[in-house]
Amino acid sequence: MASLSSSCFAALPCKFKSLSLHSSPSPSPSHGRIAFSSLRFSASVSRDVFCAGGRLAVSGGEGRRPRFSVVCEAAPQKRADSAVKRARQAEKRRLYNKARKSEVRTRMKKVLEELDGLRKKPDAQAEEILSIEKLIAEAYSVIDKAVKVGTLHRNTGARRKSRLARRKKAVEIHHGWYTPAPAPEPAPALAATT
Repeated sequence: MASLSSSCFAALPCKFKSLSLHSSPSPSPSHGRIAFSSLRFSASVSRDVFCAGGRLAVSGGEGRRPRFSVVCEAAPQKRADSAVKRARQAEKRRLYNKARKSEVRTRMKKVLEELDGLRKKPDAQAEEILSIEKLIAEAYSVIDKAVKVGTLHRNTGARRKSRLARRKKAVEIHHGWYTPAPAPEPAPALAATT
């Protein structure tokens, strides 16, 4: 096995059978191997794999087709402070968005349950819808705030609000408190004169 510096890397063939990374020259109980999950290797390995203090070792195989084995000893790179901060911010936003989405779902569920109960009630009065309209207004407010801060997409917010409005209208039609207007007649097509 020959030890080479990383400047000799250009003279090596571009395809290797195996690439091993070791944490230190002295073997540990687990043969000094550690997993580098952030490194990806393709058929052609770039020089960027090696850090300033890295060491490259190459061994050739016997036979008609030589097989090369490359061993690089390098330390795993520390994450940049900006990446750590981004991860921290992402986690904070995830929890914030999770709470907002949960509140939206809870408000919608309350409205839908009230509407289902009112629909099943045979002797329901038109005034009973007023308390549900108040719950719908609160749900709309929560949905609008979630859209404003970017937790929900605006189309998602519109779809959720539409779902509540359609369900309310269905209950009103079911009890006869609302009669939809008939669809307008289509205008007759004008005959083309030549």
